[in-house]
Amino acid sequence: MWGCRGLSCAARVLLGVPRAAGGWTSGRRPLQPVNVIFRNLDTAVDCSLSYKELKGLLKSQTTLIDVREKWEIGQFGKIPGSVNIPLGEVVEALQMNPKDFKERYNQDMPAKSDHLVFSCMAGVRSKKALDIAMSLGFSRVQHYAGGLEEWAKYESPEKTQ
Repeated sequence: MWGCRGLSCAARVLLGVPRAAGGWTSGRRPLQPVNVIFRNLDTAVDCSLSYKELKGLLKSQTTLIDVREKWEIGQFGKIPGSVNIPLGEVVEALQMNPKDFKERYNQDMPAKSDHLVFSCMAGVRSKKALDIAMSLGFSRVQHYAGGLEEWAKYESPEKTQ
């Protein structure tokens, strides 16, 4: 539903879900309730976005948070419309009171039900930020795995001063 793609091999074996090539990992087809559980787990495991998916989401009410350091934003630019919250500040930022958040990041504090997308240079730090946000109770979170490196293949990054 949110661009999430799949489970690890171990999770597939435990749940008896189909392999990509067909067939069932446990040797027998699971009961219907397991399929429901699978779909719910699927959305929580790999919530990465492609360039095309991100581009579509940026037209909606999605908050894009760039977790790179400020010097990286200055040197390489950013995805237009993103707000910079370095990875080392994510835990604190997502727990701030709304007034302090707005003052520091010049943006409204996201609610736990808001759609957040994290990005970085190549997807490593954004995945860490996604895990942090989920642990803090944010329910609609994803990350742009290609990061600014992939974005720059399609569009020029926005340069900042």
